Amino acid sequence: MPIRKTYRHENGAHSVDGFRVGRFNMGINTTFIVYQIGDTLIDTGPSNQWKSVREGLQGRNIRQLLITHHHEDHSGNAANIAKQWNLIPYAPELGREKIRTGYKTPVMQRIIWGSPQPAETQPLTDDLTLSDGSPIVPVHTPGHAKDLTCLFFPKQKYLFSGDMYISKSMKYMRIDENLQELVDGLHKLLALDFEILFCPHNGIVEQGRDALQGKLDNLLKLCSEAQALQSEGKDIDQITVKLLGQEDMLSKVSQGNFCKANLIREALKVQL
Repeated sequence: MPIRKTYRHENGAHSVDGFRVGRFNMGINTTFIVYQIGDTLIDTGPSNQWKSVREGLQGRNIRQLLITHHHEDHSGNAANIAKQWNLIPYAPELGREKIRTGYKTPVMQRIIWGSPQPAETQPLTDDLTLSDGSPIVPVHTPGHAKDLTCLFFPKQKYLFSGDMYISKSMKYMRIDENLQELVDGLHKLLALDFEILFCPHNGIVEQGRDALQGKLDNLLKLCSEAQALQSEGKDIDQITVKLLGQEDMLSKVSQGNFCKANLIREALKVQL
């Protein structure tokens, strides 16, 4: 598919460009935005969209590629970009081995994003900068993935949020996600002095702090309600239906890997 939409946040030399790609267009979770600030690229887009990603990057000066985590929509084109621009991508240490060797993905993810393409990387360290010397601060926020690392640009007050935002509300969760760590990560991010949030699925969120706070508030409310229902003797299935509704096609297609009950199960563990 061709590029579905382009984005731009104007800020002089620190303007950010982005373009959205995706095999399917069934909501923000099935498409991906590749962002660039100066000569720095943030994430790669999925491997099955390389043709569109290459088109979007054609003619651009790319000095460094920063990967927020190993998931195939974020790292899938690392090898292709590394070869074409003669660079070694930076990736979180906890995800480098998976990016190097590749890994098995559930069928639904392979259909949407394609299979991960192995790539060599170097560690995402805390001394990275833009070409003008502006600092880039990696912020480790596990929960969605063990290696998920957001990128904070303190001078510009930008936050490239990986998959920490996506939307203000959650109804589903992957079976390997940890909600307590995700909540802790949101608290960690909200302690930073940022304004604009760049989400690779939702887009550019101008009121980024408010949006991220809204997500945290909604999650804590869900956890509180789920735990209250559990104290009344309700089981996970009953709580799920009460708060999120019946499981739907996503749960069936993913064979329970991505479903509402996973979120409720995790919500019952969160310390309030």
